[in-house]
Amino acid sequence: MKDLNFLGLSNNRFSYLDKTARDQLETVFMNNKNLSIDISGNPLKCTCDTKDFIQWMGNTTIQFNKLHFYTCRLSTDKKQNLNNPKRLYEDLQKECASYTSLIIGLISLVVLFVSIVTLGLVYRHRWRIRYMYYMVKIRYFETKQKTNEKNIYTYDAFVSYENNDRSFVHGQLLRKLENDAGLKLCIHQRDFLPGRDIAENITSAIHDSRKIVVIMSPNYLDSYWCMFEYNMARVESIYSRNKENILFLVFLQQMLPRGLPLLVLELVQSQSYIEYPNDEY
Repeated sequence: MKDLNFLGLSNNRFSYLDKTARDQLETVFMNNKNLSIDISGNPLKCTCDTKDFIQWMGNTTIQFNKLHFYTCRLSTDKKQNLNNPKRLYEDLQKECASYTSLIIGLISLVVLFVSIVTLGLVYRHRWRIRYMYYMVKIRYFETKQKTNEKNIYTYDAFVSYENNDRSFVHGQLLRKLENDAGLKLCIHQRDFLPGRDIAENITSAIHDSRKIVVIMSPNYLDSYWCMFEYNMARVESIYSRNKENILFLVFLQQMLPRGLPLLVLELVQSQSYIEYPNDEY
């Protein structure tokens, strides 16, 4: 194609020349520096999708025949003269950069919105998620067999208490419930498995106990692990015991309702508590 001086591509239906076509034209031009082409009369487009083609028109040394007659359609469908491709490319660069920034901004907003919603759902169901996580771990590593026909509990009750109240638990509660009443209690300082993760010990103990006895005091409310036990017990009652109330509160001293968290106050209002030692029962 050394003798090719003119390539007439006018009045066709292409909107731009893709990279393959442009590279082929450049190869031909290397063998014939006098090559000129005519692409007038085509429905050319000057958009972000075709800006590489416009850039090529402005940079190539190939001659465009009748360039002053070339027009193209902008993204707004407005007709634009193509007699100065370099300047048009610069305008497209700015427009496309703004468009790209808008897209990035919209995507960022969507990601932020989804993240906020996701975090909100995770926070709302955080105790259920924790409970499910530890129950999966417990059931995965558990080797003992359990029947599906009815619930078999290892303990009659799990006693949840803060360490400052241990004298009451070990000195009075264990004596009355285990020695006198013959119940089997789960006490973390005595019955938790050494070396096992504390959260797994708690979740397993709650799951294996028929009831949860909470020794409520100001110290209890200030303890992270005590409130962890309380919330795990609530989740157990809702999702594993068909909303059966398995929590029972024992108040060692009078506590004003305004000083109680809402989740504790709900249980108090259901009368599932006693005040020790003043309660007649």
